[in-house]
Amino acid sequence: MTTRAEVARMVDHTLLKPEATAEDVAALVEEAQRLGVLAVCVSPSMLPLADTGDLVVATVCGFPSGKHTSTVKATEAAESVQRGADEIDMVIDLGAARSGRWQDVEDDIAAVRRAAPAPTVLKVIIESAALDDEQIVAACRAAEAAGADFVKTSTGFHPAGGASGHAVALMRETVGERLGVKASGGIRTAQDARIMLDSGASRLGLSASAAVLEGFSD
Repeated sequence: MTTRAEVARMVDHTLLKPEATAEDVAALVEEAQRLGVLAVCVSPSMLPLADTGDLVVATVCGFPSGKHTSTVKATEAAESVQRGADEIDMVIDLGAARSGRWQDVEDDIAAVRRAAPAPTVLKVIIESAALDDEQIVAACRAAEAAGADFVKTSTGFHPAGGASGHAVALMRETVGERLGVKASGGIRTAQDARIMLDSGASRLGLSASAAVLEGFSD
C-alpha cells in the first residue's frame, strides 16, 4: 500500500491558470511545503520563485498548444532555467504527431533538450487524450530518442481530456523504466491517483493536491 508521504513525493503541485497572481503562487509554494510534495509547477512568467526551500521548481514550455516554433520553445526553456527552473514540461506539436511527422516531433524536443541540458529534467507532454494508441507509442519513442527524462500525458487544457489509466499504462510499456511517466490532467481524487500509480505513473501533476492526498494514509 502506497502511503500518503510516498505519494506526496511524486506530486508536482501545479498552478497554471492564466489569471494566477504572484500572491496565488506564493500560496501554492506555502501549501506545497505544508503538504510535503516534491515540486511546484508554475507558468514561466511567475519565475523566479521565493522561499521554495527544498521544493523542486518546474515550469511549462510551449504551453498549452505546443504550436510555438522550436526556436521559441528552446528560448523559453533556457530563460526558465536561468530564472530558477529545475524541470521543464514542454508540449509537443500535436499536429505534427497526428500527421505522423515523427522526425519533426523528435527534432522539436531535441531543440529544447539542447537549450536545457541535464541536470535540468525534461518532461514531454504528448496530450495523450488527443492521440490514438499507435501515436502515443510513437510520441513516447520520439521523446526518448530526443533525450527526454519523462513523458507526460496532458496539459489539462485540451478539450479531448486529461490522463487515463490506459494511456499511462501504454506509455509505461513503451518507455519501460528508462523514463519517468507523469500523469496529469483531471486527477482530482485519491482513487484517480491510485489508477494512475497502478498503471505505472511515477509522477503526478495535481492542482487538487490536498484533496488527493487526504485519501491516502500514512
